Amino acid sequence: MSLSFTTLGIGDAFSALRYSSCFAVEAEDQVLLVDCPHPIRKMMREASESTGVPLDADRISAVALTHLHADHASGLESLGYFSFFVLQRKLEVLAHPDVAHRLWAGNLAAGMECLIEKRGEPPNPKHFDDYFEHTPLSTESSVRHGPFLIESRMTYHHVPTTALRIHAGGRCLGYSADTAFDEGLIHWLSSADLIIHETNYGVHTPYEKLAALPAELRARMRLIHYPDDFDTGASVIEPLAQGRRYTV
Repeated sequence: MSLSFTTLGIGDAFSALRYSSCFAVEAEDQVLLVDCPHPIRKMMREASESTGVPLDADRISAVALTHLHADHASGLESLGYFSFFVLQRKLEVLAHPDVAHRLWAGNLAAGMECLIEKRGEPPNPKHFDDYFEHTPLSTESSVRHGPFLIESRMTYHHVPTTALRIHAGGRCLGYSADTAFDEGLIHWLSSADLIIHETNYGVHTPYEKLAALPAELRARMRLIHYPDDFDTGASVIEPLAQGRRYTV
């Protein structure tokens, strides 16, 4: 048993060089997608080519969604449609209720609420439950999905956002998601064997704050969501590389 992940994207919302931050976590041959930006299948195909490990929509058992900003959620429509039409199954979405609250009405409904199923007939009304299954995440208790045990914690961000701790194979992967620097969150993540932490400008975490953390903690930390001008070579914390597979 082992816990690994493949980085599909590592960039921020404004990146001209990289895909938006997203990674696929694997344990016991089951794959959990963490966030889902567009173009998600192209991201998976390119990661498959670079790692040699096949990855496509048919291997995704669920999407763990941290928040609704487009650079983290814009691929849900296409992946939901692909699951509906091609795989003929619903796509499971793991998300805290505060995150999921406006997922349909505020994000997906405009493109998915009407569907012409037979040529010449008017569109049929569709709802979230026609395409997706929602499994609520909780800040009070862990949630089981296949081999994964998932814990969540709210972060400080513009919209409801959850950090994650994902347990499988006797290991734990922590993910800050988008957040301002938060000592309480750092402490919560510190129990993980490997921590993926964002760094960026604005209401995000400054690199200098992470670089000042104890060396033992920095050694177990990897950076994601960094801007295009981030000096990866000078970083005292290893930045993740796009299209690479890591073992926790």
